[in-house]
Amino acid sequence: MMTSLKMRDLARCLIAYEAVASKTSEPVESAILRVYGKLRQSLGVFAGVASFQSLAFRAFTQAKSEAPGLWAVQVDANGSLQGLGEPKPEQLEFEPQLGSGKDQASEGGVILIARLLGLLDMFLGEALTFSLLRNAWPGATFDDRVAENGRKS
Repeated sequence: MMTSLKMRDLARCLIAYEAVASKTSEPVESAILRVYGKLRQSLGVFAGVASFQSLAFRAFTQAKSEAPGLWAVQVDANGSLQGLGEPKPEQLEFEPQLGSGKDQASEGGVILIARLLGLLDMFLGEALTFSLLRNAWPGATFDDRVAENGRKS
């Protein structure tokens, strides 16, 4: 099952927002980690650390099938990510055939965030998911997203 285009677009939007908000030339992986961290914090406050860790692990497991570069990444007991954007030595020898390790990490990060957003949407519903996003990114606009019931989320 592939990640929905809607969730990938939303993940890319959040990552781009974080990249611009940082006002530095940090790698995309840093923006991905900041998005992940804000989602972790927002959902952790809402549902608890264990709930976020469980959801993150499920999203991570699903994302691995689409982004093999995520096999090097681990989700800690508190839900934090370890190893994103850090290719292991055995992966480097295959890099010419697979493309840039950083490109793979970036796309893998997008897929992971998209999977996480998709699970939030599935379990919490669109309105509550976008409420959590507005809490995490108060300056971002999500007005163009309309909930299924016809109201703006």
